[in-house]
Amino acid sequence: MPGKNVCKGLLALSPIIVLLTIYLAGSIVAGDFYRIPIAVAFMVASVYAISITRGDTLNSRIDNFSNGAANPRIMYMIWIFVLAGAFAALAKAMGAVDATVGITLNIIPSNYLPAGIFIAACFVSMSIGTSVGTIVALTPVVTELASQMNCSIAWLVAIVVGGAFFGDNLSFISDTTIAATQTQGCSMRSKFRTNFLLVMPAAITTLLIYAFSGNSIEEIATTAISPTDIIKCIPYIIVIITALIGVNVLMVLIIGIATAAAIGLATESIGSISIFTEMGYGIMGMCELIIVTMLAGGLLEIVRLNGGIDFLIRIVTLRVRTRRAAETAIATLTALANLCTANNTIAILTVGNISRDIATKSGISPRRSASIMDTTSCFVQGIIPYGAQLLMASGLAKVSPLAIIPNLYYPMLIGVTILLSIALQRPRGK
Repeated sequence: MPGKNVCKGLLALSPIIVLLTIYLAGSIVAGDFYRIPIAVAFMVASVYAISITRGDTLNSRIDNFSNGAANPRIMYMIWIFVLAGAFAALAKAMGAVDATVGITLNIIPSNYLPAGIFIAACFVSMSIGTSVGTIVALTPVVTELASQMNCSIAWLVAIVVGGAFFGDNLSFISDTTIAATQTQGCSMRSKFRTNFLLVMPAAITTLLIYAFSGNSIEEIATTAISPTDIIKCIPYIIVIITALIGVNVLMVLIIGIATAAAIGLATESIGSISIFTEMGYGIMGMCELIIVTMLAGGLLEIVRLNGGIDFLIRIVTLRVRTRRAAETAIATLTALANLCTANNTIAILTVGNISRDIATKSGISPRRSASIMDTTSCFVQGIIPYGAQLLMASGLAKVSPLAIIPNLYYPMLIGVTILLSIALQRPRGK
């Protein structure tokens, strides 16, 4: 019966609703983004998801949840979190962050820093093809910059996150680009041209916002740069260079840790025992992030097994008649799948085939559908508080994900450009 299927589908999706209600609505009611720990919200939603699942024993339901929490994608992210925490703490303890901040303030005037940070994040993410890698490399630096400049940490961190998604969306080596082009059957070059025209208005607008908003930042006194300061910057320089040449992000972080330890010992800025102590502090600082990531993986696996994503696909594609409706359906499917998986690449792979069928039947070019999917996924991934990027940024900066979200101008603007692009049917492409 249709009504019964709808109720079953809504029930399958209800854990996501419970999560968002507890975390978002609870924080808004409390008037404080720090009052509702995201780990608690995920714990409650996870218990609820297991309890509403029918047809299996309790042990089987827990096994399914555990399989989702410990799948290879989740474990890979946890490796990144552990190494990133160790590197960030060690680099700060041996003086790399302070030295990098001091040199940056000497080179770039304070009022141009927001725009400069956005351009740097765009360039790095475009080059390495990963938003998480960009956030790991730049967040510790801008966090210290914020304290030096006496401005909002959440604001500067949001600039990095926004620039990180610029590259994640456009880079030829980004996993979202590869997934979108492969599922839609178009070349990366053609998708890039269409995607570039789609997001550039948002990027230019964001850059102008940061250029003008920087005028309110007062110039701060700087100190002279010493040779030791330049040497202490090397760990960050090596991290960026190795990432740019395509080294795996885990190896990038290992190299960064080894370099920071070696330079710290050579400059006598940290002791041999303190190296391990500081890395331990950094890893412990990532514990909540690791717990949240595993709970998210298990929760979203239960939603998938209960048919939540399949239900979304059926509902969204029920009445697709016009080209605009077809493009809206592709964007909506991608957005909803992203909300349910908290991973933009997985979301694209999940709805890729059905999106290609919709595009073919409606006369939408493959590069156009690939561009819509990729951009929509980056928009949603950029504003959900339980996505890996915001969790990583908030963990490194020690701020709430909800404090970062209002400052995410670029992800929000690309969401607006998607709507305008569908409404105006531009850019189209053959």
